Formats: sequence, C-alpha cells, structure tokens
Amino acid sequence: MNLPTVKQLRYFVALEKTEHFGKAAQACFVSQSAFSVAIRELESLLGSQLVDRTNKTVTITRVGKEVAAQANRCLRDIEYLTAIASHSEEPLSSRLTLGAIPTIAPFVLPKLLPALRDEFPDLQLYLHEGTTLSIYEKLIEGELDLLLIALPYKLAGVEILPLFKDHFELACREDTQFLDPKKDYVEEDLPAESILLLEDGHCLRDHALSACRIRNQDTVNRFSASSLATLIEMVNSDLGVTYLTKMTKSAPMLQHTKIKTWPLPNNPYREIGMVWRKNSAQAEEFRILGEFIKNISGIQHVSS
Repeated sequence: MNLPTVKQLRYFVALEKTEHFGKAAQACFVSQSAFSVAIRELESLLGSQLVDRTNKTVTITRVGKEVAAQANRCLRDIEYLTAIASHSEEPLSSRLTLGAIPTIAPFVLPKLLPALRDEFPDLQLYLHEGTTLSIYEKLIEGELDLLLIALPYKLAGVEILPLFKDHFELACREDTQFLDPKKDYVEEDLPAESILLLEDGHCLRDHALSACRIRNQDTVNRFSASSLATLIEMVNSDLGVTYLTKMTKSAPMLQHTKIKTWPLPNNPYREIGMVWRKNSAQAEEFRILGEFIKNISGIQHVSS
C-alpha cells in the first residue's frame, strides 16, 4: 500500500491554508511547477480530487479539507516523534503551541512564562490568543497542541485536565448609582439593564450568567463589551455593574480605576483547565505542565 510522503502532506497543508498555488509553493521553497506535480501525485495516490482548479481561483474540496485537517495532525505527530528522539529523557524540552482565551492569557501567562523558562529552559513555547471556539478549532485541526481555557465548555474529541477554580466577585464603581455597596448584594435590587457583560462569543459571559445565577434577564444590559478592557472602562464610568473573577483583581487595567469588588453569595466560580486532543502522544508532558501550573506561586491565590 502506497502512502503519502511527508513532503506531499506539507505541500497540501500549505495549499489549503493559502488557497493559492504560487503562494503555497513559495512558502514551501519550491517551484510552482514542482509543487503542482506533487499535489496531483497526492490526489492520484489517494484516488480523490482535493482541489477544484480554475484559471483564477483554487477551492479545496470537502474531502480536501478533511485530508488537510488529518495531515496537520500527522505532521504534528511526526514533529513530536523527532522531538522524542532528540530529548528522550527530558520532558517539555521541545516545541509546544499553546492557545489561551483573552480572559486568562493576560493574567496567567506573565507569571507562568518566567517560571517555565527557569524550570524547562529547552521548552519552545509559542502562544496564540483567541476565543474558546476559535482556538478549539485550531486544536482539532492540529495547529495548536493544547489549550488553556475556562470550563465548563462543550468539547468533543479532547482530554481535559482541570487546574484550579477562579471565583467570581461583584465589580462596580465604589460610588455606583446602581446599588449600595455597604449593604449585602441582592440581585433583585439591581435596576433594569444594570449588568454589563462581554459580548457573545466570550465564554466569560456565559459563565457569569450561569455561575452567578442571573435569573432576571431584564437586568442585563442589551449593550455588551467587545473586550475585558472595554468592560472595565464601562464599569469605571458607572454605566453598570459586572462580575469579574479573582484572577483579574491584580490586573494593571484595574489599578487606576475606582472599581471595587465584593464576594458573591455561594462563592460562584469558573474552572480553569488544560485541553488537548484525545490520544495525543504528548499527553504525559501536558499533565506535567498542568501540575506545574497548579503548583507555581502566584497562581495559587485563585485556587479553591
């Protein structure tokens, strides 16, 4: 049985990414004619058309997209196989791509990265920030090795390692017009449209709605913030109140504001966890990294 070569897989992954023969050939440092021949040989070998070609456009077929996703995973496993041979006894001593969401990355990574450099000096860590859905798709496609996200989140085909709890608190301007900070928080006392949240697509919005048990949807403002920084500016301008996690309390973006935070009834939280593809060859390394994240100082303050 003839199998595709690593070169053919690399070429096709580049073509699927660029959807342009010339640009893909250039990215692979090969002539366009040689590149085109390799793609046709791959199609002949697989017995399926991977690309629809016209004079001006290149369209990857449905089968082609599936092949590209699997090729990405194969290439990542081949790279890891090489890393095993080069660093057979040292964990976390090769290339690693980590995806993280915007409501975690700015608060965990500045403390984590220096500690990682000291403990695992040979680790080459590449970072990508995005929404949970976008980085999950990149994980499944093989572009990322593992994720640092907030749970719960519905995922398929992955292993999940919970790390620690990140508790929610009420956040508002200290002289807010929306409630009396000297009294115990009662959601029913909040006026209509007084709760500000991130826009759809940010899991912090869903976690706040669920964990903080916001039952009266009329209290949620119809306008939402596109980023955490924007949300904090809106609350600091006393346009409403919100729910922030303890992870953000020491963030620079809060230091020069008049925002104060208070504990909430029942101590609601989201859980921070690591996620990787099921049956990944690097699963044991990921668990070592997860234990390291749980144990380093500076992150423990968000644990339960």
